[in-house]
Parts: sequence; structure tokens; C-alpha cells
Amino acid sequence: MVTTAKGRFINRATKTGRGTYDKFFIYVPTELARDSNFPFRQGQEVEVRIDQENRVLVIQPVEGRRTVKQRSKG
Repeated sequence: MVTTAKGRFINRATKTGRGTYDKFFIYVPTELARDSNFPFRQGQEVEVRIDQENRVLVIQPVEGRRTVKQRSKG
């Protein structure tokens, strides 16, 4: 069981016809995401909020929402 792993906060600037915009991602290591205790499924909507008192980022499942199917590439 893996309950702790190091990830990364990444900014992937994306170019469009009108300019460039920031696109931020949090990388979750594979061994953590594949653990049976990982609380999310691929494509599941999550709520992301800042807990200002504790200075942490909180990510929780959005209750009552269906999982969004990922489109396959090709």
C-alpha cells in the first residue's frame, strides 16, 4: 500500500490562435494513483479549494456527479 509519494505542480503554457494561456496540472505518481485506497477514478470531477487556515490545497470528489468519459485519441 502506497499512501505517500512525491508529485509535481506543473504549468504547461498552451498556445492558441490568439495567444498563450497557462494550464496547470498536479502530477500524481502512478504508484499512488493505482493504490486500492486512491479516492478518485479517471475522469471523475473533483473540487479543488484552498484551506487558508492550514495553508493547504484540498481535493475532494464532487458528490452526485457522474464520471466524465475520456475520449480516446486516434
